[in-house]
Amino acid sequence: MNEVIVGIIGLIVILLMFLTGIELAFAMILIGFLGFGYLVSWGAAFNLLAKDMFDVLNSYSFTVIPLFVFMGQLAFNSGIAKRLFDAAYKFIGHIPGGLAMATVAGATVFKSICGSSPATAATFASVAVPEMERYGYDRKLSTGIVATVGTLGIIIPPSVTLICYGIITDQSIGRLFLAGIFPGLVIAFFFICIIYGWCKIIPAAGPVGPKFAWGQRLRSMPEVVWVIFIFFLVIG
Repeated sequence: MNEVIVGIIGLIVILLMFLTGIELAFAMILIGFLGFGYLVSWGAAFNLLAKDMFDVLNSYSFTVIPLFVFMGQLAFNSGIAKRLFDAAYKFIGHIPGGLAMATVAGATVFKSICGSSPATAATFASVAVPEMERYGYDRKLSTGIVATVGTLGIIIPPSVTLICYGIITDQSIGRLFLAGIFPGLVIAFFFICIIYGWCKIIPAAGPVGPKFAWGQRLRSMPEVVWVIFIFFLVIG
């Protein structure tokens, strides 16, 4: 078979592998390895596979990714997310949809020190969803907002996606981080606006919570200040 036929067969097989639920990376590695081995030689295919794996593991630039993920795991296990959520709730919990808005605000700040979007979503699923259910929030709103704010991790630094993009395209990761801050905050703001509008139209979806005194609100601020300080250390 010539190269064109092999390429077409490889494309069809990889699409079928996608349908089976196999991870994208493993499917592409397997098809690329088999295709290269068939067209060139199996010895060359094994050598190329070993070289590519070594080059990735030997890349100094990629060492930042596990470090950011590790920092996120430390934040996850230290209870910072719970304290950020409580601080946000004390400020905006008394307005319609306040708990959901506090989830957006807390997750946005938490994401600034967590390099993992799934970790952010999992953290606030355990912290915010039980609280919203306790206050009678619509389950579609409570679970939907937690799943949605996790996606902010693609934009808000330290974003693993931005790191990979910067390495591949040879762009400044620091500048990419700075470029992601404003769009991330704008998206979070629109999330809050949508929640407020939803809960004004359907009050039962996000009942109003208790109003806290300013003394209680100010006492919760040190937790937020420390997270912002860590964020500027990462960016700076």
